[in-house]
Amino acid sequence: MSESTIRPPTAGGNGMARIGVISVSDGRDYVHTGIADFIRATEDRLVDALTAAGHEVVRGREIISDNALAGSVAREVAAAGVDLTVLHYAVWAFPHFSMLAAGATPGPLLLLSNIDPVQPGMVGMLAAGGALDQIGRGHTRLWGDPADDALIEAIGVRATAAAAVSALRGSTFGRIGGRPMGMNTAVANTDQWQRLFGVDVEEIDQWEIVRRAETADAGEAKAAREWLERHATVHYDGAKLTPELLERQIRSYLAMRELIAQWRLDFSGIKGQPELTQYFATMDVTEAFLNDPYDWNGRKETHVCATEADMDGALTMQLLKHLADTPVLFADVRHYHADRDIWDLCNSGQHATWFAARSDDPAENLARVHLYPEVFFFPAGGASVHHLAAPGTMTLARLTRKDGDYRMQLMLGDFETYDEQTNASLMKQSTREWPHAFARLDARAEDFLSRFGANHIHAVPGDHRAAVRATCDLLGITLDEFSRVPSGDQR
Repeated sequence: MSESTIRPPTAGGNGMARIGVISVSDGRDYVHTGIADFIRATEDRLVDALTAAGHEVVRGREIISDNALAGSVAREVAAAGVDLTVLHYAVWAFPHFSMLAAGATPGPLLLLSNIDPVQPGMVGMLAAGGALDQIGRGHTRLWGDPADDALIEAIGVRATAAAAVSALRGSTFGRIGGRPMGMNTAVANTDQWQRLFGVDVEEIDQWEIVRRAETADAGEAKAAREWLERHATVHYDGAKLTPELLERQIRSYLAMRELIAQWRLDFSGIKGQPELTQYFATMDVTEAFLNDPYDWNGRKETHVCATEADMDGALTMQLLKHLADTPVLFADVRHYHADRDIWDLCNSGQHATWFAARSDDPAENLARVHLYPEVFFFPAGGASVHHLAAPGTMTLARLTRKDGDYRMQLMLGDFETYDEQTNASLMKQSTREWPHAFARLDARAEDFLSRFGANHIHAVPGDHRAAVRATCDLLGITLDEFSRVPSGDQR
């Protein structure tokens, strides 16, 4: 049992992606010979800039200057498992080379040209891009000098989005239970998930949590309870919250870890209500620590777990996790304080404890966490994991469906905190025992309440809207972006 400081993922995402770079040239031997050094020098600068930004770069072994190289070089780069392939135009390039390379590249494409007036790379990019348009091959186009940080960042955003989409494909979601309390927005079409996202769904009964919790390691459960008692504030009441009930919740966490390992689940959701919350225990502790980057054993990978087995919620969280490389918040849109123009995002136990301070040190986060006895809605009892989310800029998003088609509803916001008395007063107006985040959204209340397609919303620290937009483009999903500025007045 480690008590040492544990570093979670960086709060803005590390931006790491694997990027293939293939330079395309003129097909005339005598021309290519004269410009090859210039192409290679320009490619060197591009690769150095991407590497300095933290990306892994896979270079084509040769500059494409004939038909055979177009196919073989592209296949080799694709075989390296790149997230994004950059076709690089430093000079005029024969367009059919790009067509052949694109045919050998199954993943996302980005066409990149220089802005040198002597060497017409831009002409090469436009000719290649137009040809790809004619056959319906999707791609993105960028242009500029590798010394331009904004250009390198734009390439990185596209690559990060491509990596997030790629990470979904072939993954498995564990649906523990089923539809909770008639909540239609928590249930998705598994065929549609396979077709759009490449995600399989494994159906698992909630009895598996109960059954496995009974045989979970009692020694670890006791040690974990004592760890929580040392680092958080536990409010035992002898009825709804006892050491025995808290250990039952911890054993439920251990049961879920066992299920995740056995079924190779990449992300999951637990129904919870009403069966577990009425007759066994709430899943608040389980869900919070699955979503955390640590537990009592030390640092670990976050595992996205959505309460109420919310499938589209979990899918949104999994995408945001890959884009931001942080834990992801799950909450109900509980209340709008019109006098302050803030929203209380609050849901029983789902917020990872990391959000309490977003600290590298779990002890600092847990010092702000209170484990309260569960409230009236959950007669089985257990601990509610209460805290108030730390302030900062946040990206908020949710995959919803309208007439059967997916859309990504997206906005920027800020989490806020106030003086202790104000914080307590605001929390008491809803359910004090649950975790809260006070959010000021870049969305007018009337627009949000009229258009938002679910009761659950999700958030990560920082502004990741560009990466979310790119993800929607790659998935072919409609983007529904909120802003306080009317759409006709946006600049």
